[in-house]
Amino acid sequence: MKKIVALVYGGDSSEAEVSVKSGKHVASHIDRERYEFFEVLVKGRDWGVQMEDGSVIQIDKADFSFVDKIGRRVHFDIALIMIHGTPGENGILEAYFEMIGLPSTTCSSIVSAITFDKYACKCYLRDTGILLAREVFMRKGDSFSVEEIVSRLGLPLFVKPNSGGSSFGVTKVKRAEDLTGAIEAAFSEGETILIEECINGREMTNGVFQADGALVRLPVTEIISKNEFFDYEAKYLGASQEICPAAIPERLSEKIIDMSHKMYHYLGCKGVVRMDYIVKGEDVYFLEINTVPGMTEMSLVPQQIRAAGMTIKEFLTKLLG
Repeated sequence: MKKIVALVYGGDSSEAEVSVKSGKHVASHIDRERYEFFEVLVKGRDWGVQMEDGSVIQIDKADFSFVDKIGRRVHFDIALIMIHGTPGENGILEAYFEMIGLPSTTCSSIVSAITFDKYACKCYLRDTGILLAREVFMRKGDSFSVEEIVSRLGLPLFVKPNSGGSSFGVTKVKRAEDLTGAIEAAFSEGETILIEECINGREMTNGVFQADGALVRLPVTEIISKNEFFDYEAKYLGASQEICPAAIPERLSEKIIDMSHKMYHYLGCKGVVRMDYIVKGEDVYFLEINTVPGMTEMSLVPQQIRAAGMTIKEFLTKLLG
């Protein structure tokens, strides 16, 4: 009997459009011989199953089921979450699925909440020996001194939303007089922000997932952005060069992969995640973790999966079990 899968995408953040693209790409690679799957678009309180004929059937939120067109009530065996941002990456949807007893492919609600909050994640990792950029944490409405921040972190520096992804609201600040505007832009994406020192180095990223009881060692990717940093245009509109496997010494590649696996285990991750780094000489600085990484055709993890000699269909089969 086929396992029934809910492929959930959409969400309520600036990343909703990317999430839909991830979901559609994943849908094109799911093994239809092994799984019966339905695409579920989540937008606010509107949770709808996207039927092949273009119609939409609403999800019963009491148990995340629905009644199909022949009167069958469909209960899912697992939820494949492809929502970047809220509510799929910050633990809200995970908590709902935990309450109704539906397994999902992502981290638990508590791990998702910790890792989605960049400052909380850094605090959690502070005593592990992993290198972290210095930061200033702010809540909306906090008073601040431009001079004190620049004195503490130097220039240039990065201002970013504390929660969120796809580089929305992120600014690289080179002049002190631009800091206030960058802070306002970051607060447009949420209630808390991080201001971090700029580590000058090479940007690397590495995906991890668990299959058959073991962590899979995916290759490291180097990202060379044509812009000031790996922003939305570089991520999704082709303004970057992504080299996978990265052209770095094997010992450095192994060091990065080992760090990814260490954090995956330490944080208690599940499913596929992606860790981002800045490499300065032999020093590897952790930037952030993505517990629902992009899965579009251009995204980094699919590139790493293919470079590891695996098809996306094989990967999804391992992920879904």
